[in-house]
Amino acid sequence: MKTYLPFSLTCLLTCLTAGATEVPLRPAADLIVHHAKIWTVDPSHPQASGIAILGERIVAVGSDKEVMAWKGPRTQVVDAKGQRLLPGFNDAHVHFSGGGAALAAVQLNDVTSATEFVRRVAEKAKELAPGQWMRQGEWDETKWSPAEFPTRQMIDAVTPDNPVSLERYDGHMVLANTQALKLAGITAATADPPGGVIVRDNRGEPTGALKDAAMGLLERIIPAPRPSERRQIAERALHEAASLGVTSVQDMADDYEDISVYAQLRDEGLLTTRLYAAPPIARVEDQAHIGLRHAFGDSLLRVGAVKGFADGSLGSRTAYFFEGFTDDPSGHGLLSEDLQPISRMQGFMERADSAGLQICTHAIGDRGISTILDLYQSLLTTHGPADRRWRIEHAQHMAEKDFDRFRELGVIASVQPYHAIDDGRWAESRIGHDRASRTYAFRTFLNHGVRLAFGTDWPVAPLNPMLGLYAATTRATLDGRNPNGWFPEQKLTIQEAIELYTMGSAYAEFQEQVKGSITVGKLADFILLSEDLLSLPAQEIPKVKVLKTWVGGRLVYDRDRAPKTTKP
Repeated sequence: MKTYLPFSLTCLLTCLTAGATEVPLRPAADLIVHHAKIWTVDPSHPQASGIAILGERIVAVGSDKEVMAWKGPRTQVVDAKGQRLLPGFNDAHVHFSGGGAALAAVQLNDVTSATEFVRRVAEKAKELAPGQWMRQGEWDETKWSPAEFPTRQMIDAVTPDNPVSLERYDGHMVLANTQALKLAGITAATADPPGGVIVRDNRGEPTGALKDAAMGLLERIIPAPRPSERRQIAERALHEAASLGVTSVQDMADDYEDISVYAQLRDEGLLTTRLYAAPPIARVEDQAHIGLRHAFGDSLLRVGAVKGFADGSLGSRTAYFFEGFTDDPSGHGLLSEDLQPISRMQGFMERADSAGLQICTHAIGDRGISTILDLYQSLLTTHGPADRRWRIEHAQHMAEKDFDRFRELGVIASVQPYHAIDDGRWAESRIGHDRASRTYAFRTFLNHGVRLAFGTDWPVAPLNPMLGLYAATTRATLDGRNPNGWFPEQKLTIQEAIELYTMGSAYAEFQEQVKGSITVGKLADFILLSEDLLSLPAQEIPKVKVLKTWVGGRLVYDRDRAPKTTKP
């Protein structure tokens, strides 16, 4: 048994003052969970049946008999009834406020036709006050027939009283209605901004679709959420995370206002998910000038990272490639606004690195990824070695030459397995078989000694870790055409996938000594599952439910007590 024996001077003095003849070797645990199937994700002690918690830390991991030795008169004892217990999941890449907002927004991701798209927009418009913006949606035209980008004309008639900005599910394109374009002053005469595209019809008129940096032309006029709205959004996101066993997230935060809300919730004891926030790298001075460094904060809320963009997405045709798209050889994608020019990003990175901030960079196309690796190499040459844990977020479409560069530079591939089974429906039509063979190349990364961290990119993909584990272990695309796996050589075992979703993600945020496994001394973040993930056929993983979620030894979700709701 692994055990931790804290000896309190206060306890000793209390016992002696009371005239006790024996001094206890250890205090009683606050919580014991026994009769569980525990996979610890700790290779030194991989399996156990019981766990004891004192305060927010694990003090014992072992057999039922061993952990019950920590029982006292006030210890809460939970019988796991033989269910599987794992460390809580750590989602290495989310947009937490965006996910919370999406839960109450119009739901468009599962739409399979333009007709249904318009119908749902019309129904949502009826719920809005005149002048109120309709946002998000997460539409995906690849599920339609024909698979064509929507236009403002499709929705103008059903949104006469509301400006509209509906996001494509990848977050790299929005559809605006005519009213929204007018408010933003976007016309046929408006030039494409660097790193963005205003999609136009054959007459040069905007269709309503805006890609990457062009979205900023619209976003600058959309009213920011009020503090009360931000809090509601955060509370929805926290509940969703707890219900899915996600005990930590690494938030690619859009702004500092959301972080302020998280801090308020933390102070009130209501922050039920641990957060590490990475605001935009363009605002690097906000952290650098006051001396914050990576992983600054406490166990619940930390900052000290920044996030930049190299390019867009494959679905929006804005991921940046060396070669043209297979179905559009003249198109190579776009470098982002952060890289217009490249020296701009270099300046941001040099300032962040000098300040000791962690750098996380979105890069999807092979040339976008290579460009960021070049910039990281330049920082290493200029500033010398250090434990930086640079990250490339997504790292989707790799050039063969760059797998070794990840390892040599110590760059973490922060990846999202669900994207593989989603994009795998159509990716080869965009980039061909050869490039697709190096797409979401998890096994190849591991074979090259590269560290991986798993996440979802929520709300781009569902927050549910079971879907990510299913994707990583089966590679079975959502259209059912690859039941044995899309590029099956890239499959992982369930043990590997869980480890990357726990310890892998903890390492990516400098917290591998604090969380990520069921280990004595670590934070007591763990979950109880309805099925045994380690023995279940991979095809059945999506049906697994989280029964209970604990964060710091505190029960933050109990399926038996949760209100039964139907999501829109």
